[in-house]
Amino acid sequence: MNAPRATDNSAFAGTGELNWLLDDLVERVGSIRKVLVLSGDGLPRGCSRDLSREDGEHLAAVASGFHSLARGVGRHFQAGGVRQTVVELDDAFLFVTAAGDGSCLAVLADADADMGLVAYEMTLLVKRVGTHLATAPRTDTPSAGRPRRTGRQHTQGARAVRGRPAQGLLTRPVPGGRRTPRGGG
Repeated sequence: MNAPRATDNSAFAGTGELNWLLDDLVERVGSIRKVLVLSGDGLPRGCSRDLSREDGEHLAAVASGFHSLARGVGRHFQAGGVRQTVVELDDAFLFVTAAGDGSCLAVLADADADMGLVAYEMTLLVKRVGTHLATAPRTDTPSAGRPRRTGRQHTQGARAVRGRPAQGLLTRPVPGGRRTPRGGG
């Protein structure tokens, strides 16, 4: 029988099975503090116990940002895809590993962690349970069935404001369906 989670995050992110696999990684590698699976757009999909909703969302956003920056380096310098990003802090390491279609596995480990062991265990976990870690990409149609807006649509109907030309002016929605230039009134 499974022991109850100290902090029940099952409603926060992921399935019980995915969270159990992440908890198992924390238990097997003593220097690992927290584990999180996140989607390509930075949303938490699963987490180890003792990771609060707030901390999970913060870790997901940070990991997503680092992974995105690393992908940008790979593209810019024709260096290929990102396998892993490691951030060394004073008291911890943050590892971010690609984990399926757009997903990432983020691990926060102690500063004295065996980096090779942590990276190896993360790779094993990704290979073993990649189907659990993969997340479906977002579609271009939101749940309400309306097409998702693109940047070009935001500039349609823009008008000149404070002497600036309307061409290329970004607008923002305001109550009542009107559109107001960003930065304008």
